[in-house]
Amino acid sequence: MTSNTYFRSSSTLRALILVLLLGALAPFRAALAQQGPQSPEEFLGYELGEQWTVHHRVVDYFRHVAEHSPMAELKVYGHTNEGRELVLATVSQASNMSRLEQIRTGNMRRVGLADGELPSDTTGIVWLSYNVHGDETSSSEAAMKTLWELVRPGNAETKRWLSNTVVIMDPMVNPDGRDRYVHWYRETAGEEPNANPEAREHDQPWPGGRTNHYYFDLNRDWAWLTQTESRQRVAEYQRWLPHIHVDFHEQSYNDPYYFAPAAEPFHLAITDWQREFQYTIGRNHARYFDRNNWLYFTREVFDLFYPSYGDTYPIFNGAIGMTYEQGGGGSAGLAVAREARGDTLTLRDRLLHHHTTGLSTVEVASRHAGRMVQEFTDYYRTGVENPQGTYKTYVIDGENNPDKLRGLFELLDRHRVRYGKAPGSRAVTGYNYRTGAEERVEVTEDDWIVSAYQPKSVMARIFFEPRPELADSLTYDITAWEQHYAFGLEGHALTQRIDPVPAAAPEESVQEPAPAGATPYAYLARWRDLDDARMLADLLQEGVLVRKATEPFAIDGRDYGPGTLVILRNGNAAMGEAFDRTVREAAGRYGEELHAVSTGFVSGGPDFGSDAVAVVEPPRVALLTGSGTSSGSAGEVWHFFEKQLRYPVHLINTDDFGGAELSNYDVLVLPSGYYGQALSDGRLAEVREWISGGGRLVALAGANGFLAGREGFALQSKSPDASAGEQEPEEPMDLGTYIRRQRQNIPSSNAGSIFRVTLDNTHPLGYGYGEHYFSLKLDADAYAPLERGWNVGVTPEGSHMSGFVGHRAGQRIANTLTFGVQGMGGGSVVYMVDNPLFRAFWQNGKLLFANAVFMVD
Repeated sequence: MTSNTYFRSSSTLRALILVLLLGALAPFRAALAQQGPQSPEEFLGYELGEQWTVHHRVVDYFRHVAEHSPMAELKVYGHTNEGRELVLATVSQASNMSRLEQIRTGNMRRVGLADGELPSDTTGIVWLSYNVHGDETSSSEAAMKTLWELVRPGNAETKRWLSNTVVIMDPMVNPDGRDRYVHWYRETAGEEPNANPEAREHDQPWPGGRTNHYYFDLNRDWAWLTQTESRQRVAEYQRWLPHIHVDFHEQSYNDPYYFAPAAEPFHLAITDWQREFQYTIGRNHARYFDRNNWLYFTREVFDLFYPSYGDTYPIFNGAIGMTYEQGGGGSAGLAVAREARGDTLTLRDRLLHHHTTGLSTVEVASRHAGRMVQEFTDYYRTGVENPQGTYKTYVIDGENNPDKLRGLFELLDRHRVRYGKAPGSRAVTGYNYRTGAEERVEVTEDDWIVSAYQPKSVMARIFFEPRPELADSLTYDITAWEQHYAFGLEGHALTQRIDPVPAAAPEESVQEPAPAGATPYAYLARWRDLDDARMLADLLQEGVLVRKATEPFAIDGRDYGPGTLVILRNGNAAMGEAFDRTVREAAGRYGEELHAVSTGFVSGGPDFGSDAVAVVEPPRVALLTGSGTSSGSAGEVWHFFEKQLRYPVHLINTDDFGGAELSNYDVLVLPSGYYGQALSDGRLAEVREWISGGGRLVALAGANGFLAGREGFALQSKSPDASAGEQEPEEPMDLGTYIRRQRQNIPSSNAGSIFRVTLDNTHPLGYGYGEHYFSLKLDADAYAPLERGWNVGVTPEGSHMSGFVGHRAGQRIANTLTFGVQGMGGGSVVYMVDNPLFRAFWQNGKLLFANAVFMVD
């Protein structure tokens, strides 16, 4: 017998033994299942609230319950950036569990997103999401207690609720952030928790546990889906479309509990029923809280306007979406003394409150399941038959950049918003997104149409209404996000109905073949969007020498603008036959169109040997992170390089920056933040010297405030202009001033609105754009146009397009710098007053940032 034969025989024998063992164990496993699941305390070996439960143990408990109870199933729906499992538990009576798919598909038929007969079944669907913010940790502990009470054999009350209700539980939306916090706390705290708020266990280090791996706030990503956790979760959400969704949070540990009804402003798309049922749920919570003498508040702070939260996104998908906020957060630890109330808040207190509202929500859903399901059905029927809102049709011009169109349609597909082509040509009157004016426009069969007459009518309205309807200007987040502006697309909004013809999104460009019988002299690629930047980043990392056109030119009957990539065979001879393959494969990866030319002699503009066709040097990029920087802003840059551009970036902590060798880098990015310690006067002088030697400093958002007025930097804050009314006296005070104190700053505030910026697209920072860029401004910071340098982007007077901005803020922003470049010796400083990478959803801004990295000299 050979060794291979022996190995095969041994493997067969081992497999046979394993089968026999499993067969022998089957009765034991069946008996174990009949015993039912253990409580969290029995399974974990400690009382909930005594210590944190790390992610994998939470998942283990949910899996244990699913394996030992006929009332629960577990699904792994994805993984985080750090490889942790994302799971959903589905819980209901066993009779419902056996027909879960029937309940799900029936619900999708009810809303018009699946074919088939409408079901008579009125089973309610409740979705509970826990721990979206990683350092708001009590909710995952509460999730285990809630799961246990839903399946506990002796709990007749929850069994009654689950007879007509399905509960979907996501025990940990943000495992990476939560484990970051929990592991830090475990290694920081002593044997017993220290309730003194000044103890180090109440002061987590940068970046904190709130965000995901790339420092993104997942509670602001439901609509934009820029993060892998969001995309995987929303795919499951859209499969179910629950009738109620609860997002469990924490706030300051000195605050009492918050639950629905929510605060104003409500987006005007929210229905009377959705408002009313929030009160019904809130009153039921209050009943339990009153019984236990627990403090709570409602109708304050947390509004329902911005569409990308865990409460508003479900609302705009027909559900009753709610945020529940427990006092605690990352500063609370296992126990903390509360200043205002003279008591100690423990993890056990926090999880018990969340557990109570979770069960109360299921109770109300069960009690009102019939009406809840009917109102949900009517919500979608109204969208199909009588959509609300001013505009009934949204037009996306067919001549738009196909890469940008594909990006938009991919987003719409993820949210199941339908689109198609215009059925034919017609002249209509519509709102022009570019000019902000009503005008006559010819809609042709090449244009794309999103009709409000569809099941996802409200989501279409939310994405495309030119000016979101704000019932109250005192809001919690940005007030504008329209997708024509976000993607940089031309189009119109129409008050009349046009039904689209179904059509698939445009396919990726197909690169042209090389001229027959010859190898190309050069490949040309237009510079228009992020995919072009991705291709450039790819080629530079492959060692391809790439040039850029700094002036317009024409060849083979085609016109090319500044920024066009010119990839010559000259300079790449060392690559041999790999040159063509490398270039064409890179173009194929990003769907980029290549134009192969056989000569460097152009019909207009500079020839390819001109100094106007300059080499793009592969930049070595550093990003400052750590204490003093905004983790969100730093994360946006980090994510841009790693996950979007796919180009290397070196993260340097501010604590280590003093010893960093600047000559190792060509580009240094300062995210928003305050750099008083990292950039002392001495270190800043060294940075100026590095810039003068050829370095490039890119300042984002709040970092500009640090540089303004400092030696050597041309940026200056805008001086008050009395003629513009900036120094006009405050309105007279009255007896109601104090109670309305939050509103006193509204005239001077800009909560996040869209402005039309005049852009110099002949400058490298403006390559690939038209004469205007629509910028999302997040505040009222204002800087004067540069007296030394290039004012690439300026916000003129009267340029406000969408969202709320106070009248004084609008006056202050008028005629200010938005994007500028200052030459400093052999290098430059790029001032980006508005952050083009904000939350990674402002797609049209990403080429601006790529220009700052690759195109600016």
